[in-house]
Amino acid sequence: MKLDLLAILAQTALLLLLAPLLSGLIKNWKAKLQNRRGAPVWQPYFDLAKFLRKDMVISEHASWIFTATPYVVFLTALLVGLMVPMLTAHAPLDLFGGALAVIGLLALGRFFLALGGLDPASAFGGMGSSREMTLSAIAEPAMMLSIFTLAITAGSTNLSQIVLAGQGPGWKFLDPAHALAFAAMFIVLLAETGRIPVDNPATHLELTMIHEAMLLEYSGRYLAFIEWGASIKQLVLMALLANIFFPVGLAADTTPAAVGLGLLWFVGKLLVLAGVVVVVEFTNAKLRLFRVPDLLSAAFILATLALVSTFLFR
Repeated sequence: MKLDLLAILAQTALLLLLAPLLSGLIKNWKAKLQNRRGAPVWQPYFDLAKFLRKDMVISEHASWIFTATPYVVFLTALLVGLMVPMLTAHAPLDLFGGALAVIGLLALGRFFLALGGLDPASAFGGMGSSREMTLSAIAEPAMMLSIFTLAITAGSTNLSQIVLAGQGPGWKFLDPAHALAFAAMFIVLLAETGRIPVDNPATHLELTMIHEAMLLEYSGRYLAFIEWGASIKQLVLMALLANIFFPVGLAADTTPAAVGLGLLWFVGKLLVLAGVVVVVEFTNAKLRLFRVPDLLSAAFILATLALVSTFLFR
């Protein structure tokens, strides 16, 4: 129990500290490619500290849902992060749920965020909530099928068991089913984190914004928790892509040397994946809103083909 508690505290600290840095790094690299100076990689930490110091402005039409949403979004993202293997093959909370629990908690955070956007009765919040739920109806099944493709190969929906199976000698990294599932999961990553070509987090144009529209009524501490939760969710989804598809470098035990090597591998995979996200954002323009479901439908088709191919080529 002492080791489990230590693992929970260590991974919680990793999620809280690394998530804003990853967001700042992506923004900084994107600015460099656009020949702009850009904000420093530490800017998300400064923004969170600023929001935590500011007072909150709450609409008179808001109910308890509006005040509970930031904490639900933050805690669900943090709990999902504790269910995903990051430095070692065993996640701290892997006994409390596998892939279904991860997807369910992410859906719960999204559901409350949509309710929080609707609750103040603002036009922009309702518009963003409607768009978010429309896209999630396609993104969630694609993510489920992508993870189930690996779960069938591993014989378990537990993410730790999937990682352990991936470290076995019979695992094929370039298997067609895994490649299709990885492509589908990467598209879902772009959609879930509100990145180009699905959404542009750097603008607040009412005709195009999705995620940012639900946050316009939030300020102060509430906005800090929502932004922090969004960055943790981005880190968790990247960890899913990096570790369950390429479980290389994950520590088999909890010795300091093994965990340190696992941290180096994890950071290296995150840097590669962040670089790919930046290149995709730099080389593509934001899609029109009514074209975004086509992109997510392509992810769903890829995930379906991946799942079917696991039965055809076993």
